[in-house]
Amino acid sequence: MKPLTLIYWSRTCLGIVAGLLSTLFSVAFDKSLFNGITAALLVYLVTYYVYKPIFLTKVEKPSKIFTTGVGAYFMTWIVAWILFYTLLFPHS
Repeated sequence: MKPLTLIYWSRTCLGIVAGLLSTLFSVAFDKSLFNGITAALLVYLVTYYVYKPIFLTKVEKPSKIFTTGVGAYFMTWIVAWILFYTLLFPHS
């Protein structure tokens, strides 16, 4: 599998994990939107710093490591966040 394809799909899957974390943070910190968004941004930034040393020599432009999968990640995250929140707390 090509490096950028691997980055794209792993970030898409991590969007689901970030959605679950956002749900848990929103509930733990009194339903604050800011905490949910912060969780998603932190997961994305962690992936960048993990992927950068691994894929730096395998891609044409280093900026591609940061931008690959950003749209899929955040779309998956928002859908997962809404879904998990609705399933775990239907009457909130």
